[in-house]
Amino acid sequence: MAIDIDKKIPPDVLVLISEEAARYYKMIPLNLSGNVLDVGLVNPGDVRAQEALSFLTSRNGLAARVFKISEEDWLVLIKQYAGIKEEVGEALEGLRKELAEEKLLLPEIPKSKKEEAAPIIRMMETILKHGIESKASDIHIEPTMKKLRVRFRLDGTLQTVVVLPVEIAPAIVARVKILSNLQIDETRRPQDGRFTTKLGEKEVDFRVAILPTARGEKAALRILDPTIGLRTLPELGIIGRNLEVVERGIKKPFGMVLMTGPTGSGKSTTIYGILQILNTELVNIVSLEDPVEYYVDGVNQSQIRPELGYTFASGLRQILRQDPNIIVVGEMRDSETAGLAVQSALTGHLVLSTLHTNDAIGVIPRLIDMGVEPFLLPSALNVALAQRLVKRLCPDCKKETEPSEPVKKIILEAINSMPEINRPKIKSDKFQIYKPQGCPKCGNKGTKGRIAVFEILEVTPQIEEIIISGPTESKILAEAKRQGMVTMFQDGILKVLDGIIGFEELTQVVSVNAEESK
Repeated sequence: MAIDIDKKIPPDVLVLISEEAARYYKMIPLNLSGNVLDVGLVNPGDVRAQEALSFLTSRNGLAARVFKISEEDWLVLIKQYAGIKEEVGEALEGLRKELAEEKLLLPEIPKSKKEEAAPIIRMMETILKHGIESKASDIHIEPTMKKLRVRFRLDGTLQTVVVLPVEIAPAIVARVKILSNLQIDETRRPQDGRFTTKLGEKEVDFRVAILPTARGEKAALRILDPTIGLRTLPELGIIGRNLEVVERGIKKPFGMVLMTGPTGSGKSTTIYGILQILNTELVNIVSLEDPVEYYVDGVNQSQIRPELGYTFASGLRQILRQDPNIIVVGEMRDSETAGLAVQSALTGHLVLSTLHTNDAIGVIPRLIDMGVEPFLLPSALNVALAQRLVKRLCPDCKKETEPSEPVKKIILEAINSMPEINRPKIKSDKFQIYKPQGCPKCGNKGTKGRIAVFEILEVTPQIEEIIISGPTESKILAEAKRQGMVTMFQDGILKVLDGIIGFEELTQVVSVNAEESK
């Protein structure tokens, strides 16, 4: 491999190996193709460097391909560890000087233009700006023994973007507290807050959580960018028959529409997508959330406060007095909330909420386990949706390829088990799928953003009979498939064949074995 020392290494590739490790072992990440990371080593025979590289790449689920480079080339390439560091460099130098004078241990709210230009403020603005521009979902500011680490969560994966001196950690966290209107002098207890910043013409909300740790306070900032978080249902991945089922369910004047899936699977985002359809002048929408993520004009959003006795259950009793047409309950956490939500659905309200189960079929047994009487469910439940998030293939560099025989077999089995109405028309002997490659537009990752795969259960008269006569997951699944339900894995396979996601990306999120067990 010929090394072009003038070629810029994408920042997303550089952060896969920290600058400290790169300098200590005299290595440099060069390129990422799929899950193969090309790494230049000055001394490929160095056993310690090989072991360190193996650890660093396996931690990210990557394989390393090693190339020998000269020390002269390495010295040139190592200078590319810049990116965000270039922008904070000047601010960092000024900050060090002020720290030496003990002026920034507890920064105050800026009152003049001179104070607004203070290094700590400029540094925090830089971190926030990069987080928004890189479309990160979270920013983690974490003090360790020797450094302050800043990490972004990009497409579900945490990546270190900059390492700062640990002595500035109190000042950085204090700045976050000031922005969030939290107590600066309280360092022993967790604190939660929120603030809004403006980037260009766009206003972005940040949800803040401060946690005391053994090394100091850690700050986690959730980026709530309305241009990313508020999407239509097709943009989220609900298409075809699934979209028709959801639209039928939410057009009914009453009943429940429940989202299910693990934490971070996009359930709240799907609720906000549904609210964009339902939010009109003709209806009164009231929500109970923990916390409120995106502010939606026209929706009366309320933040629960369990420490004050304001829970989902007590809040649900209160909002029923607000004459709502549509009620959003952030999560059904207990039997009382579930029972009240069912009663609300039966008394003329459309209820949107979330639940924790593995799939859509499991919603019905879960509600029964939570104390809901089975005879109430057929009238109360309209639709249950289960979802997972899968990385999207970069549309600019994805490569068409013929699947291997084992992959082809799995795909064909999924297609043949689909209801005929949803079955794609492909030749069984030969078809193409797409694989990630990597290009400058996706930071050489091969993927860009995420999309959800869904399993959507519609409660039909036949499903109602099964619920009343004694529901089991196997009976419900058999009837749902007979009616045309597509399982989560099958929905993923349809998106694989459409070139939206890769097969490997799908199997990392939805187990093939779990699908076969159905």
